[in-house]
Amino acid sequence: MKPRVLEILKRLIAFDTVSSESNMALINYVRDLLATKGIESLIVKDETGGKANLFASIGPREQPGILLSGHTDVVPVAGQAWTLPPFQATEKDGRIYGRGSCDMKGFIALAVDAMLNAADMTLTRPLQLALSYDEEIGCVGVRRLLDVLHLAPLRPFLCIIGEPTLMQFALGHKGKSSFRTFCHGQEAHSSLAPLAANAIHLASDFIAALRDSQKHIAQWGTQDADYDIPYSTLHVGRIDGGKALNIVPNLCTLDFEFRNLASDDPTVLLDELRERAEAIVREAKLVSNVAAIEIELLNEYPGLDVHPSVEAVRLLHNFAEPGTGHIKVSFGTEGGLFANRLNVPVVVCGPGSIEQAHKPDEFIDISQLVAGQRFLSGVLGSLVG
Repeated sequence: MKPRVLEILKRLIAFDTVSSESNMALINYVRDLLATKGIESLIVKDETGGKANLFASIGPREQPGILLSGHTDVVPVAGQAWTLPPFQATEKDGRIYGRGSCDMKGFIALAVDAMLNAADMTLTRPLQLALSYDEEIGCVGVRRLLDVLHLAPLRPFLCIIGEPTLMQFALGHKGKSSFRTFCHGQEAHSSLAPLAANAIHLASDFIAALRDSQKHIAQWGTQDADYDIPYSTLHVGRIDGGKALNIVPNLCTLDFEFRNLASDDPTVLLDELRERAEAIVREAKLVSNVAAIEIELLNEYPGLDVHPSVEAVRLLHNFAEPGTGHIKVSFGTEGGLFANRLNVPVVVCGPGSIEQAHKPDEFIDISQLVAGQRFLSGVLGSLVG
């Protein structure tokens, strides 16, 4: 493993880039490091100026290139039982420990190193780097960068999202839509409960409708055996309602998500759920005319589904380790957004295992970093005349 890669990774881990915090110190560090080789960076900030995306390119501008992409934010460490300092890289037993070491600052260190190497070569196609913010809270920040890249005269030939896949080629993942549902009832004394519309009961009926939809999808919906769970899934993750036991509640809110196969349209499910909600409300209005159920979209990102025969995918196999296969992953990435917004083939491939992500004492095996370095060296070599 090159000492420079380890040094970059240690610096990256030292930045506390939990999604609730600014990532500007990390972005400025990468920008300044690239500038030492004469590589200019485009900084695309959020509306507050406290967070930013970075885009950099090296090589001829009149040819489409290969884009390496990663997110700079990490999940929180609060409440986790860390035995090592989370924002200080610890090298131990052939591993690098620290928050983000696996997800996904290990890949970013390799990508930045590849950019620095590219500056010393004569490229026939450009190598590009994209770093985003707020991926961990719904792939939020990268959308601002994609709005800019969408206007560029040339799109990348291929985008590599460096999420941890143990260096396997992930060609698909599910999309995700998250919703908040407001169930409105009528307050009353609990002794008169049958005469009022109970908002928690409305929510319970709606949850039952969600579970019925899940059973239908599991039995009759589209199936993709490449996934651990081969169908689209519905999940209620939060519910809140009621003020006191002796008061019939007038409001109950619940949050649910839909993780869909790329071939399933979330809007179709939403239309069906709205119809189910209307039926629940019609019955509740026989008790109280104020009964209502409102469904609000909180966030969404598309799934990814790339065919193995795509030229860019076949190209990557020239640099892959023996035994590298095609997989689909259960977790979401920014890949679907890149594919949809830029109309570019996307492969998710990076060092480390997703099983280590988001845990206390997160780590990445140095052997995985070495494998990632060899892979990106091959990718870079393909861009050299």
